[in-house]
Amino acid sequence: MSFQPVLLWSDALLFILIATIIALALWARRQEPLRAAWGRVLKDGVAMAAATVLAVFVLIGLLDSLHFRERLPDQPGVPARYAVDVSSVLDALLSDLRARSEKTYSAPLATHLYSKEALADSAQREFPRLKHGGAHLGQDLSSHEFDIALRVSRGCAGGLVIWLLLVSVWCKVRGLEFIEMLKVGADGTAMRPVILTMLPILLLFGVAMSLGGSYHVFGTDKVGLDVLYLSFKAIRTSLLIGTLATLIMLPAAILLGILAGYVGGWVDDLIQYLYTTLSSIPGVLLIAAGVLMMQVIIDTHPDWFATTAERADARFLALCAILGVTGWTGLARLLRGETLKLRELEYVQAAQAFGVGRFAIMLRHILPNLMHIVVIAVVMDFTGLVLAEAVLSAIGIGVDPNTVSFGSMINTARWELARDPIVWWSLVAAFFIMFALVLAANLFADAVRDAFDPRSSA
Repeated sequence: MSFQPVLLWSDALLFILIATIIALALWARRQEPLRAAWGRVLKDGVAMAAATVLAVFVLIGLLDSLHFRERLPDQPGVPARYAVDVSSVLDALLSDLRARSEKTYSAPLATHLYSKEALADSAQREFPRLKHGGAHLGQDLSSHEFDIALRVSRGCAGGLVIWLLLVSVWCKVRGLEFIEMLKVGADGTAMRPVILTMLPILLLFGVAMSLGGSYHVFGTDKVGLDVLYLSFKAIRTSLLIGTLATLIMLPAAILLGILAGYVGGWVDDLIQYLYTTLSSIPGVLLIAAGVLMMQVIIDTHPDWFATTAERADARFLALCAILGVTGWTGLARLLRGETLKLRELEYVQAAQAFGVGRFAIMLRHILPNLMHIVVIAVVMDFTGLVLAEAVLSAIGIGVDPNTVSFGSMINTARWELARDPIVWWSLVAAFFIMFALVLAANLFADAVRDAFDPRSSA
């Protein structure tokens, strides 16, 4: 094989998560209340538009989670050797952006470096030409603006063609006309928001790929790496932080919250003391202490990791675990309060009268009636964890420096905001892409909350 597959722990957890979501979706289809609630979500135009944006982010994250090591050139009598660096399918698709690095900063769509340097053949300081950005123009830069406009037009045309092809294929599969697709389909989903949302997404991708072949669309960073490539790489980090940390906190929050609310007594007092004490400690201090302890363990056991990617993945998973351990208290407190109300209802008291055990009642009667709160909390906590990673990485206690994230991009860019001229594009690129991800997740969470909250649907 020309490559060696590599499965990181975070990759395995992501694939398990996707399989679990698919299994839960199939199970929910057989449950009438859940099917009705999710049906309201699918008919919500804003929710479907937000879900489309989230699906694009998830696709990018999946492509960046398929890792491999490239095979090195064979030598006589030497077994097959593979590169030390771990790449992903996204790296292979964006190989041009990854390989076309410059010396240092360059502005978006620029043809020269951002700062002056002393040239070898001149005593004056000039802006050196980029090795890759605008290199196809040669020395004649009079057509620079026209070339950008032409590539933007080509990118828009390409995105439009792809959009029309996708819509045509979907119409043929569903056996509907284009006008019918713009209405609520036979399956009960609002297709018009999905179709209209895909159009600007494909146009933006078309323009980015058309310009990215010859320019640095978002410029380059301090070491000359393409910021557009770094922005794509940061998406996986944000998605995994938001999902894995949420899943880590769920078991503790659900178990302890229901136990405290239903059993009561000294169990309730102990659990309340636990989450009250944990909530009183500043979260940043707990996270910083946990990350630093994990870093010490990694540094003292280098033989545990074969590559730098595995080392960075270990710290990444540690951060997810620490965020999960410190973030379960709010949901547990909420579930405890709801359980206190549910245990007084007639069907729970009837089960107690018939001699049903405590754990059977909690599993069969309490937990199913709390799942709408759990679903809402999962979707809404996702955005908070994405922003938490950005803040933690910005102050230096987040992911490993070898892991690209929006927080690390912001941390790198904030040191350049005071220079003259200011380097603004790394911060702006990270902000807008993270803004799109968080906004889509929040809009989808609002629709889920309205669909699953009995008071909203009453």
